[in-house]
This record gives sequence, structure tokens and C-alpha cells, in this order.
Amino acid sequence: MANDLVTAAPAPASARVLVLNGPNLNLLGTREPGIYGALTLADLEQRCRQHGAALGLQVECFQSNHEGALIDQIHAWGALHRQGQALGVVFNPGAYTHTSIALHDAIKGVEPLPVIEVHISNVHARESFRHHSWIAPVAAGSIIGFGPDGYLMALEALARRAAGLGTKR
Repeated sequence: MANDLVTAAPAPASARVLVLNGPNLNLLGTREPGIYGALTLADLEQRCRQHGAALGLQVECFQSNHEGALIDQIHAWGALHRQGQALGVVFNPGAYTHTSIALHDAIKGVEPLPVIEVHISNVHARESFRHHSWIAPVAAGSIIGFGPDGYLMALEALARRAAGLGTKR
């Protein structure tokens, strides 16, 4: 899939993608490594930047444990998308997935910005309170349970959409 999109040209402003991480993802590498693995957030962000560059994307990263900061990023990237200066967002909302109507409303409010929900673990194989997502109904898609590779899959999906190869919601 990614081989169809590899380019050596610098990414245009319209190929900017935000990798947005929510609460506790700053603890990657030390928090429950049996579930989340040993990769740190810095390592994950570097992998995303490298993979994005191979796809012709300019990847920017942001993490916060605060809901309002995540909402502010979604609003800002929605404005960039409307101006033709951003492609989309790869978003792991962490535990806010299951609780945040505010994040749901923020994503809905910036449509048609494509937001792809990503989770490192298979949330449906975990505690029942993790089975419901407030994000999924307003996301362009969800990638769940593929570990850190889920982020790379999401970047590929955004690149394919931009190239007219992916589906549009």
C-alpha cells in the first residue's frame, strides 16, 4: 500500500498531518508494557515522522493530558484544513475516547477534516468500559489493536485519501 505513495519531493503544506495523542500516552515505554509495548512516545513520534516523509507527508506531533488542549489542536487543524494547509489528523484520544463528548463535538465541528482514531491496544478485548467510543461516530475511520503500527496505517490511509485512492466518509 505505501509503495504506491512513496515520493522524494518535499511535502507541500496541504500534506501536513497532525499526530495527536491524549492522556497518559506520554508514559509509553513505561506504562503497562505488556499492553502498550516498550516504544516511548518520542520513538513513536519519530517513526511517524519518518513513515510520513516516505509517504510525502509532513508529520507534526502533539500530546497532552488535558482535554481542552486536545480540543484546541482539533480546532486549529480544522481551520488549517479549510485553508488547504493540512491533510488530516491521526488521533489517539486515550481514555477520553470513552468519556469525552467535548472531543466528539470538536471533531464534528471541524468536518470535513479527516480524523482517524487510533488505539495501540484492542480496546474491545479489554475492560467493558473501554468498548464504547465517542470518537468513532465522527472519525473518518478507526484503527484498533495493531500496536504502534496502527499510527503508520493511519498515515497511509490519509495519504491514500489525498491521492484519491481511499474512501471518503
